[in-house]
Amino acid sequence: MKAINGRSCKLFDGLFTERENSNREYLTELTNAGLLQNYYQEAGLAQNFGAKAMAHHGWEDPSCQLRGHFLGHYLSACAMRVAAYGDAELKAKADAIVHELARCQSENGGQWAASIPEKYFAWIARGKQVWAPHYTVHKTFMGLADMYRLTGNKEALAVANRFADWFVAYTDGRTREELDDILDFETGGMLEVWADLLEATGAEKYRTLIGRYYRGRLFEPLLAGVDVLTNMHANTTIPEVLGCARVYEVTGEEKYRDIALAYWNLAVTKRGYFATGGQTLGEIWTPPYSMAARLGERNQEHCTVYNMIRLADFVFRQTGDKACLDYIERNLYNGIFTQGYYRGGNLEGEKTPGEGLITYYLPLRAGAKKGWASKFDDFFCCHGTLVQANAAHNRYLWYADGDRLITGVFADSEITAELGGSSVTVTERRDMLSGSIQAAGDAASNQALSEETRINLHHPDLRVETFAVKTDKPAEFTLCLRVPEWARGKVALSVNGEELAEVVIGDEGAANGCSLTEPDDAAVALDGGFLTVHRTWKDGDTARLSIPLAVYTIPLPGTEDMVAFAYGPNVLAGLSGAERSLRRPGLSDPAGLLVHDNEREWGMWNDSFKTVGQEIGLRFVPLYRIGYERYQVYFPIMN
Repeated sequence: MKAINGRSCKLFDGLFTERENSNREYLTELTNAGLLQNYYQEAGLAQNFGAKAMAHHGWEDPSCQLRGHFLGHYLSACAMRVAAYGDAELKAKADAIVHELARCQSENGGQWAASIPEKYFAWIARGKQVWAPHYTVHKTFMGLADMYRLTGNKEALAVANRFADWFVAYTDGRTREELDDILDFETGGMLEVWADLLEATGAEKYRTLIGRYYRGRLFEPLLAGVDVLTNMHANTTIPEVLGCARVYEVTGEEKYRDIALAYWNLAVTKRGYFATGGQTLGEIWTPPYSMAARLGERNQEHCTVYNMIRLADFVFRQTGDKACLDYIERNLYNGIFTQGYYRGGNLEGEKTPGEGLITYYLPLRAGAKKGWASKFDDFFCCHGTLVQANAAHNRYLWYADGDRLITGVFADSEITAELGGSSVTVTERRDMLSGSIQAAGDAASNQALSEETRINLHHPDLRVETFAVKTDKPAEFTLCLRVPEWARGKVALSVNGEELAEVVIGDEGAANGCSLTEPDDAAVALDGGFLTVHRTWKDGDTARLSIPLAVYTIPLPGTEDMVAFAYGPNVLAGLSGAERSLRRPGLSDPAGLLVHDNEREWGMWNDSFKTVGQEIGLRFVPLYRIGYERYQVYFPIMN
């Protein structure tokens, strides 16, 4: 199975493209000189004797041992944007950076191309503490590899190839135990980049490096079923396992696939996660299904969200497990969209900044608030995954497996693929069920009467996705439409106005009943959480998937009386500066405590809510809409 992305998938969804556009603005705002400041210093091309102020601070300050890590993320983000949109401006900017890295490499003697000194690696080889030099240089390698793989920049490959020779020499002659001791210092995604460069060059030295960077002290117990994660640093091991996934993709060696699948099973299936999809506090893995003891100010590090989404994508492509797509969607809405590029007004009427760049963590303790970083003075690790995560949001929307076309995360988009021997274009659009094109306070010029405004007097509690087919000649293929975990009620599928399937989804998100119609020209099934239609599709055919929406609760693992509320893929946050309990007299399901509030503005339905039956009311909004307000996600429920 493969993802359909790059130029083959066009994205139109406002929630997604708003973040892409904000990300591009940030990428263009950062100067090449600032991004290269530590590389210039290391190569002696710009020597600072204290008279010159540095452009970037925080982790990019010359006093930080991780200095220079961000540039690799930056190159990768530019490469992703170029691959998706052909962005000529960012390509020119990134190409110029690659050329400067080649100049730095030459000044350093022809191999070393990093922003930190080589001696850091001598230190870890003898056990001296230093902050993750492999992590830092991996980012440079990653950016170079992505610039070659996604944009065709051959100079980037040449720099990476020469740089790799230094690591061949560094690891030469070391025993397995000595190598393992080195690998116990955080290595980031070194394994992944060796696989990338093996694929790009076919050079045997990369097979050698893959073997030397095999972290057996982690991987072998993992394969044996040992819990190697609880209370361990999460984003140390996720990139290492992503490296295994990439090695499998390049070499086909099954053991590396088994390691990645075992990690997913241990990290997600056997551990559970918060309602938002995150699983950490203070950057470490929680014990299995014990999240109740881990609500704090430092939940859900952004880096772990991004990297676990990447792992979920790999697992889905290997197994076809729909739960992986549900996991990606949950983490996108309640992680990537919630922790980066906030734009909006204060929900409590106070004067606060109208935007936020990135939150390292997502606090889940009651009464907490997000902490937003600055553009030039922080540059912690999540700055890097911010620009990568939001570079191109067309990566997890569509997949193809032979003549099976599979929906991932729902978003307004258009893909073109070879299906059934034909070139087929499928356009997905969400029917907003509002009967109006007016999307802001300014009056729209077209005010034609609409029957739909009289049909849906109130919030329809329904999400409708339409899929229009365009093809020059009839094409036989299977359209697989995901039934999301957040569906509640009767999911309906129709093609060209003819209803083909109904699936009743219960309160726990599982199918309680299914009714299928078998027309003469199609085969319809409910298969692994997908409604599938196999038929010969013609130009102009349209499928329509209606998904019922309702407020539902998500229990906090480790408790019996605390829940979060959600609506569709969005976790809802209560606007509260201190922990509040909710009472549910006479209600078996606490989801009934929330009702629509301020349900419509202009031409849009609002997904905002308020409590009923409480002494003091409480407003709820999707967590991604929270900027500087204090909020609460989990609520004790009292009888």
